[in-house]
Formats: sequence, structure tokens, C-alpha cells
Amino acid sequence: MKILVINGPNLNLLGLREKEIYGEDSYNDLIKMIQDYCEQEQIYVEFFQSNHEGAIVDEIQKAYGVFDGIVINPAAYTHTSIAILDALKAVKIPTVEVHISDVQNREEFRKTSYVSLVAVKTIAGEGFAGYQSAIRFLQENFQKNS
Repeated sequence: MKILVINGPNLNLLGLREKEIYGEDSYNDLIKMIQDYCEQEQIYVEFFQSNHEGAIVDEIQKAYGVFDGIVINPAAYTHTSIAILDALKAVKIPTVEVHISDVQNREEFRKTSYVSLVAVKTIAGEGFAGYQSAIRFLQENFQKNS
């Protein structure tokens, strides 16, 4: 199985920003945790992080025909990006939306997610472990029969 993990704006600053919400672990710690899990599960994984909406759209489009699943934390674009929604709809790759924090118990504007309109599942409030949950869900539900 091949998984693409996409992270949106400011997630590269994990460990520096709002530690009371996102914790003290860094973006590199997140990547290592996911890599270790995927290696153990024999899942091929690639990562992409950008602070630019168009770059995320481009990466989703490039995933067509290449990846079996997408795990995406669109960060602030969760609440604003119809372009990311449309790209995910176009490529029709099973997608799990992940949020480190429990967005439903934060500011009112964070409760709206365009990505959830296409995601097969949304995982929020599990911290970094939410990424493992997302990959496990894709593995259990969308593994290609070889």
C-alpha cells in the first residue's frame, strides 16, 4: 500500500507554536513516528508539507494513479479551501482528514471543514497518534488486493 501524508500551513512549526494545543514534539518527530509505523506495517509512505494552498492542490493532483490513500491535515485550509476539496474530489483517492487537536472543542470557525465533505473519515483530538489511526483505517479498508 502507498500512502501520501499531506500537512498544511504552520505544521512545520510543531513544537514551537501553541504547545498547550499541539504539544512539544516537532514536525520531524511526527514524520519519524509515521515512518516507523509504516515501516513496521510494510506501507510505503511519502510526505508533503506546504504553507501554500496551490502547492497542496498540485500534490493532490500528482497523487492520482500513484497512491492508494491520502492522509491530510489541511490545517487552516480545512476551513477555507474549496480548491483542496475539489482536488480531492477529482482524484478520488480514499482520504482521511486528521487534526492533532479536537477542532470541535475550539473556536467556532474551526468546526467547518470542507475536506470532511470528501474524506472517508475524520480523526481529531488524538494528537500525533491520529495519523497512525488514519493510516490503519486506510490499510484495513482500502488495501489493494495484489
